[in-house]
Amino acid sequence: MFTGIIEEVGKVKSIKKGNNAFKLWIQAHKIMEGTKHGDSIAVNGVCLTVTEMTSNSFCADVMPETLKATNIGSFQNGTPVNLERAIASSERFGGHFVSGHVDGTGTIIRSEKSGNAILFEIKVSSDLVNGMIEKGSIAVDGISLTIFRIQKGSFFVSIIPHTLQETVLGKRTRGDMVNIETDMIGKYIRRYLQASNPVKASAINESFLTENGFY
Repeated sequence: MFTGIIEEVGKVKSIKKGNNAFKLWIQAHKIMEGTKHGDSIAVNGVCLTVTEMTSNSFCADVMPETLKATNIGSFQNGTPVNLERAIASSERFGGHFVSGHVDGTGTIIRSEKSGNAILFEIKVSSDLVNGMIEKGSIAVDGISLTIFRIQKGSFFVSIIPHTLQETVLGKRTRGDMVNIETDMIGKYIRRYLQASNPVKASAINESFLTENGFY
């Protein structure tokens, strides 16, 4: 389990491509403190397991299904990546519940300055949009963000300077692919309502949730 608060931007050190699978070595410093074999680390929001490690890097295996559902397939040597260790029970919970199980990818279609922040519009599938609500939480490349507007086929987030400096979003431009994980609690509610009510997923909206006791 993660929070979406990025601890460090690491760098892809090497990639060993196998039969529809990757073995990644990622260079890092801060997150190596206390890390052990078998620990979980979120890489651009993707939960990976540490299989090997040195004092300043770790290795993880990436399965074919993960390559299909995320942007890891586009990694090259030197690619910067967001890193977060699994949350410890003694830590402050600063973001939202992030599982590290990416729902799909989106594409940045617009970025523009808005006051002291940068506005990003991200194009996603209609299925992903149906799992979002305005003012709800979203993980973009593992970063906990707040959705401030949704429209058909895309959503908007506003990024403050600190987040741009401390994550890979500061290096993202139009056309870049990002990993998307919608809010975990929302997914459970949606699944429960689909199972208990004979309605299509597209009919589950804010009005429907209110009528069914979710305020």
